[in-house]
Amino acid sequence: MFYMNERKPTLLLVSMGAFLIPFMGSSLSIALPLIGRDLTANVILLGWLPTVFVLANAAFLLPFGKLADIYGRKKIYAYGVVIYTVASLLAALSPTVIFLIMGSFLQGLGCALIFATGVALLTSVYPSNHRGQALGIFITAVYIGLFVGPLLGGFLAQNLGWRSIFLFNVPFGIFLLIILFWKLKGEWKGSFEMKFDLYGAALYIPSLVALMYGFTTLGSYWGLIIFITGVLGFISFILLELRISNPLIKIKEFKRRSVSFSATALLLVNIATTALWTLLSLYLQYLLALTPQMTAIILSSQPLMVALFSPLVGRLSDQTDNRIFTVTGTAVITLGLIILSTLNQDTEIWFIILGLVLIGTGIALFSPPATNIFMGTMKQENYGMASATLSTMVYAGQTISLGILLFILAEFLGNVQINPTNYSLFLDSLKISFSIFAVLSAFGIVIAYLVGPRKCDYE
Repeated sequence: MFYMNERKPTLLLVSMGAFLIPFMGSSLSIALPLIGRDLTANVILLGWLPTVFVLANAAFLLPFGKLADIYGRKKIYAYGVVIYTVASLLAALSPTVIFLIMGSFLQGLGCALIFATGVALLTSVYPSNHRGQALGIFITAVYIGLFVGPLLGGFLAQNLGWRSIFLFNVPFGIFLLIILFWKLKGEWKGSFEMKFDLYGAALYIPSLVALMYGFTTLGSYWGLIIFITGVLGFISFILLELRISNPLIKIKEFKRRSVSFSATALLLVNIATTALWTLLSLYLQYLLALTPQMTAIILSSQPLMVALFSPLVGRLSDQTDNRIFTVTGTAVITLGLIILSTLNQDTEIWFIILGLVLIGTGIALFSPPATNIFMGTMKQENYGMASATLSTMVYAGQTISLGILLFILAEFLGNVQINPTNYSLFLDSLKISFSIFAVLSAFGIVIAYLVGPRKCDYE
């Protein structure tokens, strides 16, 4: 059953939430030096701010998605907005960096509740022939957040201090709660007979944290141990889920090609495209001597393309074979990555922007229909679990992407500052990184094609 009166308020609510999270993450990166000076925090503690946010997100998405299917998606979304808003206020008032790290963790927890249910809410109120357009607008909101974050975040941090970035979230969160309780009258959940898999959650959360954190520190002995522990724990989790009647995630659903291949394609695209921001930020500021503001403007060309084209692609994907867009999108992303793999110290700015524009356009072509395919293959009772699985794929892809980059940089440069004496080594690591990401994206073309010509809906 789809609710006509609930559609626009739900789209507004979910899109605003989708904007808020990437805005916070991308603007925080601009403010880290200011936070370090104000709270006298070393680089290790500063590094934990985004790390705990991402780990909390990834670890709790799937359990919260399952809870949303059992107890109601609107209810879980509301809890997420409340926790995120309160955590933002506490972070803004933090007297020390330890308190700020705790606030960042709570923000990640609230974000997990929001992202675990956002796509599920949209899928619950929009039928399949209108869902692609709604998902396109949702993805646009995500990339508007990425586009605006460095620009507005930099302005706020420079003129009002870093605490203003956190305070920006508070009225935003209050407005979301007003929409939620004023405009959304219904509730959406799965089967009333569902039970929460407590043992699975207790195994899944630490295993995923160990897997993701260990991957980013594979270069060290303890990082390898943590990673192996995470792998073993995750294998145990999968074996457990296959045996029980009410699993946290229905592994058997992934036996269908449309589910497993669309999820794999989403994972590959996120691995291939996440690290480019870090790589190009270093390249533009060190090797081309551009200012942070100019760097932010150049990098913003990628999310701008996604924001511009995603709604149109989403609407068109409702009317034709989704595979046309996903295959074309991954091919365009691959071409953009190949262009960026040829950068050197005298590359023209327009050439860099060309690569970014192609990657952004490719993501816009790929993401709305790929998300539509995945959600369309799920039964309504599993929308929360499916939405959370999608978001987990995104965060896992981001973590793997950054892990690959850190490993390559460590191999070529080691633990040193980037300076003119090692620019050539940095360029080598950049070219190899983009080449690896291009290969992964090219593999995504094949996976996107093998998904199949049409999605299968359970409505």
